[in-house]
Amino acid sequence: MIPVQAASSGVDGAFDVMALMRPGTLQLQTLPPLYLYVHLPWCLKKCPYCDFNSHGLTDELPEAAYLAALRADLEASLPLIWGRTVHSVFLGGGTPSLFSPDAIDRLLSDIRALLRVEADAEITLEANPGTFETNRFKAFRQAGVTRLSIGVQSFDDAHLAALGRVHDRQQALAAVTEAAQCFDTFNLDLMYALPGQSLEQARQDLQTALAFAPPHLSVYHLTIEPNTWFAKHPPQVPDDDTAYAMLDQITEVTAQQGMARYEVSAYAKPGHRCDHNLNYWQFGDYLGLGAGAHSKLSFAHRVVRQVRARDPRLYMQMTGQGNAVVQHDEVSRTDLPFEFMLNALRLRDGFPVAWMTERTGLAPTVFEHGLKQAEQQGLVVRDWQTIRPTEKGFDFLSDLQTLFLP
Repeated sequence: MIPVQAASSGVDGAFDVMALMRPGTLQLQTLPPLYLYVHLPWCLKKCPYCDFNSHGLTDELPEAAYLAALRADLEASLPLIWGRTVHSVFLGGGTPSLFSPDAIDRLLSDIRALLRVEADAEITLEANPGTFETNRFKAFRQAGVTRLSIGVQSFDDAHLAALGRVHDRQQALAAVTEAAQCFDTFNLDLMYALPGQSLEQARQDLQTALAFAPPHLSVYHLTIEPNTWFAKHPPQVPDDDTAYAMLDQITEVTAQQGMARYEVSAYAKPGHRCDHNLNYWQFGDYLGLGAGAHSKLSFAHRVVRQVRARDPRLYMQMTGQGNAVVQHDEVSRTDLPFEFMLNALRLRDGFPVAWMTERTGLAPTVFEHGLKQAEQQGLVVRDWQTIRPTEKGFDFLSDLQTLFLP
């Protein structure tokens, strides 16, 4: 670990880029694409299954103060990414749609003023039906958002109540209806294996979603995460066999609608894959701004990860002092193969062999032991151009990924 102080000047919090440019054991000939993630951490209420850095709103939303903090955070981070083009922007949360369209307009204007953002960059905003108002999504589109991601999770009132969601079926239907009218590309988040959910109920949720002809679906298995309300009070969820049957049903029905499963949890029609999320799986770079945001940035001789202060109030205070980064780690040579494969093997079509070296700075031989084991177990196939998981490898992805642990 590199202490935060070692990566900054100690005077105004600006990062000492020369320290990151010093010689090292990695040799990256080119830098991967750079993307921007902005975390807007407030929700109307914390959901019992959620382990993200989200905070229930108990007072007025501090829009102006938080936008000022984000701008200060970005300004302090600029030396790390001088000259690099940003290929997409993702506004995640939390519930970013709690912020007004005017605030989102100002945020995107600040970003474009300070960064070189591609003219046709994908700009995603996460939204929840519980914050939906007529014409609100249209106003987000006018503010510069090009892709909306709606956290529906279910269209069943009983299941929405069990998940602690603040919206009901009718609000979800209204929100998706307006999204389909305003956006050429939008995503619906669904969950399955919900408390008390049957296979037929999971099918009904999926068919309701597909009736809107969404270009993209993200479908997640409900998992009980540590440090959540559900971890302390576990609900009764479907058994593993039923959950697997639900996943098979999802993959079959979406394929019939012309949607390909291109990543473990993502289904899309041609031309509508999420560019931003693909960058994560392709081990690209991303600068994360906002409370609790993570960054992964590459330099000629090292790959570093950063984490910002999680508490929104502390984050705003620290940006005012010049630096909100509370953790700054250099990824070790021994960890890089696993970190790369943890992401890249989620891609159904696999990845180019050259990326192993281009994205990690390591020689291909470093990956060879794990790849041979994976081939012997029937988990991957490869040729001189591409490596991809087999059907078995996709079904037992965790087993495949662990072959690359140090």
